[in-house]
Amino acid sequence: MNLVDFSASSLSVLPAIFALGLAIVTRRVLLSLGLGIVSGALLLNDFSLSASTSYLSSLALSLFVDDGAINFGKMSIVAFLILVGMITALITLSGGTRAFAEWAQSRVKSKRGAKLLAAFLGVFIFIDDYFNSLAVGAISRPVTDRFHVSRAKLAYILDSTAAPMCVIMPASSWGAYIITVIGGILVSHGVTEYSPLSAFAHMIPMNFYAIFALLMVFAVAWFQMDVGPMRRFEYQASTGSRLGDEECGGPSLDDELGIEESSKGSVSDLVVPIVVLIFATISLMIFTGAQTLEESGKAFSVLGAFENTDVGASLLYGSAMGLISALFTVFKQRMPMPEIGRTMWVGAKSMFGAILILFFAWTIGSVIGDMETGKFLSTLIQGNLPPELLPLILFVLSAAMAFSTGTSWGTFGIMLPIAGDLSAATEIALMLPMLSAVLAGAVFGDHCSPISDTTILSATGARCGHIDHVSSQLPYALAGAVVAAFSYLVLGFTDSLTLSLVTGFFVFTVVCMFLMWLSRRPGKLA
Repeated sequence: MNLVDFSASSLSVLPAIFALGLAIVTRRVLLSLGLGIVSGALLLNDFSLSASTSYLSSLALSLFVDDGAINFGKMSIVAFLILVGMITALITLSGGTRAFAEWAQSRVKSKRGAKLLAAFLGVFIFIDDYFNSLAVGAISRPVTDRFHVSRAKLAYILDSTAAPMCVIMPASSWGAYIITVIGGILVSHGVTEYSPLSAFAHMIPMNFYAIFALLMVFAVAWFQMDVGPMRRFEYQASTGSRLGDEECGGPSLDDELGIEESSKGSVSDLVVPIVVLIFATISLMIFTGAQTLEESGKAFSVLGAFENTDVGASLLYGSAMGLISALFTVFKQRMPMPEIGRTMWVGAKSMFGAILILFFAWTIGSVIGDMETGKFLSTLIQGNLPPELLPLILFVLSAAMAFSTGTSWGTFGIMLPIAGDLSAATEIALMLPMLSAVLAGAVFGDHCSPISDTTILSATGARCGHIDHVSSQLPYALAGAVVAAFSYLVLGFTDSLTLSLVTGFFVFTVVCMFLMWLSRRPGKLA
């Protein structure tokens, strides 16, 4: 299929901007994504209706079939979502959700404690961002609901602990992927001072957005810094006027879908399925990675296993084991099979909206890739630029690319090699700061993007309205980006990590004081 080349044209960003702008203005995500997809298809096919229709048909088919076989990568994520929906519904049916909420309420004494519980869980479950958002959401939601924490606040906590933790942990799906890409960059430029793993370790304290986004989560939870739309959502949740209705797209699972919680439930009915899900997934990630290492004749190592793991298969089979565990909790209470079957269908059906949005997000991601939006954006930094400004410029450009494309990993794949080339051509000593700036910018842009799958799944995990999550998270993401920008500016000019972190903490303190002042100003809340 002959597509128009937009790699050197500013029109390459049009479908992304059109979809993003329309989503924010209309708050109708599927319509906005759909129109963005159609506009991109028309541009790529020179406004030929027949060619555009054929192109869109091939994109839709590729979601399900790849090279004549089932597209296991995407379908495993869909199946994972459905299985997690079933697990959540069965835990509700067993009474585990109610029992855990009552147990937590006796120990978690305040709204602040409920938010901190969600934040700490988000930090400790760092194996994969998809898994983090859905698993932590399922565990935390009963407690945050009980203390009238808005679903928008929970979605923010999920989103701002998932990717920032994954991107700085080597033993995660993100870390393994990044280490692989970095290894190729080091080899191509003859850098022998670092191994890929040691380079990644050196980059962790330079990933300023991830560090300060995580600190911002705890500051927001502790100091009650509610600004922008979040302030309204928190007020409405505290008064009981909006927690499980409009914000979440409907009442809670047990109210809306008729799941009657058992009075015989225990805390273990919630904890055991989630623990099984976590450990089964981690074990399978190591197992599938070890298989790949064995097939390639390489020695086993835990990091090597994570680097070569099959994330989709691990999530799928791990969630299947979690489902079996959840089924056991309802079987032991001798619940009727028709009720169990209906509950499983209810749980699966609760994920259909998120899956549909994910399909649209994947499709517009393909369109944006064919428009070569990333390639055009990367050309904007070519020219005579002071090397000291490159970390900051790469941070901003990576953020713009991730925001426009809705993918951190795609931005990594495009921008990390560019950062390596730029550092080799200008100042090789700035290679690690520039690579870190790309990672930080990609996570920031991904956080802000309505078409990001991580954004979608964080809203799903919290059962929060998608655009509600995007709009309420934006002020905090921007605050973290401001802190990171100052830090990269100092790092570029001084090459001092210590001075950059000191500057970052100073700016972070100022930003937090400003947010606290904003949150205490009188204004319309209802």
